[in-house]
Amino acid sequence: MVTSLAISSATRFAPSRASLGRPTRSNTGRQVPIPRCRASESDVACSKSLIEKVTDAASKCLIGATAAAMVLTPATFSLPDQLIPQAEARKSNLPGSDPKKNAKGLLRDALPIDNKQIRMIQRELESVAEALRVPGSKALGPVQRSVRKAESILRDKRQNIVADLAEDKAEAGMAAISGLEAALAEFDDAIAREDKQEVPLIQQKCLDYVGDIEEAMVKKFPFEVPAEYSNLPQLKGRATIQVELKFNKATDNIPGGSMTIVVDGYSAPITSGNFVDLVNRGFYNGMDVQRADGFVVQTGDPEGPAVGFVDPRTKETRTIPLEVLVEGDKEPTYGDTLEDLGRFTDQPVLPFNAFGTLAMARAETDANSASSQIFFLLKESELTPSGANLLDGRYAVFGYITEGADLLTECNTGDKFVSMKVTKGLENLQLPDTNAMQMEDGQPQGAEATVRTE
Repeated sequence: MVTSLAISSATRFAPSRASLGRPTRSNTGRQVPIPRCRASESDVACSKSLIEKVTDAASKCLIGATAAAMVLTPATFSLPDQLIPQAEARKSNLPGSDPKKNAKGLLRDALPIDNKQIRMIQRELESVAEALRVPGSKALGPVQRSVRKAESILRDKRQNIVADLAEDKAEAGMAAISGLEAALAEFDDAIAREDKQEVPLIQQKCLDYVGDIEEAMVKKFPFEVPAEYSNLPQLKGRATIQVELKFNKATDNIPGGSMTIVVDGYSAPITSGNFVDLVNRGFYNGMDVQRADGFVVQTGDPEGPAVGFVDPRTKETRTIPLEVLVEGDKEPTYGDTLEDLGRFTDQPVLPFNAFGTLAMARAETDANSASSQIFFLLKESELTPSGANLLDGRYAVFGYITEGADLLTECNTGDKFVSMKVTKGLENLQLPDTNAMQMEDGQPQGAEATVRTE
């Protein structure tokens, strides 16, 4: 069954790049309706529109109203005439006019920790990327200042950093601190040699150690998932997924390759748990790329009439609620889009900022209909500026591609996800009860039989 857009109330879709409000045809030629932005002209008539409620809705339409019309080159957004003045007035106030686009950086920021010293080190090292935009060796002055400041904080505030390590992660945290110290020394050497080519490599090495230290500071899961969702898998932490992708037709003699995904259960435990459970069952192994239009790459629709994962225990399609953690909130919101809640300017902890953002596809009219269909965003934040689109808070982001995301640009419909495998963090997956590991017809129900439950 075609999954690229809604073909019924049960079919899941990701945002479309076709013309809004007009029928289009899917990859198989079947005619499907296109989802429309809530701030389109028809919605102005029926609900007085978001324009009358808050001018921020205009900026959201930079993507929400025109995502379907985007071209693959840098986009020119064609807003309805009545939206242009509000959008122009809002441009200078867009949150994070130069938003963070790095997947690893977004994941670091999303960790539920509150250690000012390690965050200061992180910011200093991240600022190196901005300094490197300056041509020639002039960039090395600001780089050196940032590195020295990071070294100073680590040296002078080391005790504060060590004291914040979780007891059961202290050994890993101390190893990462030692690794960071050594990497910063390498940084000094590269700067002394004026080796500008080496700087970004060592910067990433340092930031990886910073991320390891920050992860070692997470002492416990930060909130309680509502009891009404106790029947669903939950990821109480993070997990790493290795993806093997094969192209139908080799591009530049490249037959495919590997990608690494990190899913964030701290921010989206139900969404992440659902996905990791399906990966562990082998659900996505051998599945085709079912949509590749330059805006998203989508998969997850199983063969047959079902549009999602049919739980072998219940014989019914397992669906999950829309789950979005907002910056400053202690726990995610469930069941409603931020737009529906009137939280037009609130920012999700996991935004659609990075190329390779991973999110759940769902039915157009039902926020709680996601099951197994997923999509990867192929546009960076210039085209989906945080707070200025109907992707953030409307679809559940639960992870990012941290390695190999460039492969997505070569994907076409019919290419194959050969395998997805959990390589780290499987111990964080909590299945709802022991029934999830029951034997069916004398055989374990998939690889999940190895996962602990609580």
